Amino acid sequence: MSAVPIEVISVATRRDRQRFFNFPWELYRGDPNWVPPLRLNQLELLNYRRHPFYLTAEIQTFYAQRGGKVVGRIAAIVDHAHNKFYDERRGKFGFFDSIDDVDVAGALFDAASDWLRTRGQTAMRGPENPSQNYEWGLLIDGFEQPPTFMMTYNPPYYARLLEQCGFTKAQDMFSFWGHVEMLGSIDEKLKFVTRESTRRFNVNVRPLDRKRFTDEVKSFMHIYNNALPGQWGFVPVSAEEINHIASGLKFLIVPDLMTFAEVDGKPIGAVFGLLDYNPIIKKIDGRLFPFGFLRLLWGRNRLKRIRLVSTNVIPEYQRWGIGLVLLQRLIGDVLRWGITEAEFSWVLESNHLSRKSLENGGAKLTHTFRIYDKTI
Repeated sequence: MSAVPIEVISVATRRDRQRFFNFPWELYRGDPNWVPPLRLNQLELLNYRRHPFYLTAEIQTFYAQRGGKVVGRIAAIVDHAHNKFYDERRGKFGFFDSIDDVDVAGALFDAASDWLRTRGQTAMRGPENPSQNYEWGLLIDGFEQPPTFMMTYNPPYYARLLEQCGFTKAQDMFSFWGHVEMLGSIDEKLKFVTRESTRRFNVNVRPLDRKRFTDEVKSFMHIYNNALPGQWGFVPVSAEEINHIASGLKFLIVPDLMTFAEVDGKPIGAVFGLLDYNPIIKKIDGRLFPFGFLRLLWGRNRLKRIRLVSTNVIPEYQRWGIGLVLLQRLIGDVLRWGITEAEFSWVLESNHLSRKSLENGGAKLTHTFRIYDKTI
């Protein structure tokens, strides 16, 4: 604790934005597991550059300073799409970083709460950067290794700060690790399920067609939006966001690591794998230009870990083993790429089917993330 007063600044100027944006590089200096964000992407997610998420959302960023030195930051977010979908008035917080000082954290949460209340919000949930369709969750277990691509990371003391500030658990999420050989070691019972499912529905599986990239991403997002309405926290991705995601991921997606399942030519399921670009992103310090982008593309053939982001099947084909059919097609291409490790993330605590399937397959739980709620 310090006798020097804490001042919370509502970000308004270019200098404010720079101070807010640069704080993590100061806070995590010397932490071998922290990976900087891709800077251009982070600017967009903060609405410091245009992003279609903010066609239906509002954000205000704040930073705390003590004696002129930045000691913390936070974003307050009103996601109108979330509130319309769930018929509630729940604000969000995200992009939270702080020194280990509950007074600093409390001042930041007070500022975010005040801003949200002026916009009619009665509760606050987070962290979401800026929503559950991008990065979310506070790491509460599994600090021993760096995060995979587009996963969050933070110091162990963050959970204590949030709980001291009155936040309580809303939901946990998990990451599971496995060696790729485990993907191929499906027992005979599960192999029967995949064969029977393929036969019953005459399922065709194929990789992403790069010549039709934008349409393929739209097909994936259509499956995503239709497969997950019953999942905790789900909010559909807008058409504008889908186009933006397609543009941003065009050169990062490896077609062979994305698989579609089709019935009568109609996509009914998809599995989406992303190379873990974080080792390269760390080397380029999150800078894509002037040469970071080229290093990202040239270096990806040496990457040995994949993150399986999502396996989704539309409702009428769920529980018929289509997910296993999708993964089975992926195995050969994963092995040909030389991938040795796979992370399955996120898996919601309430998603008992996915958790049980991974645990039965021998996957190891490595990280736990938590979403917090607070009445304001």
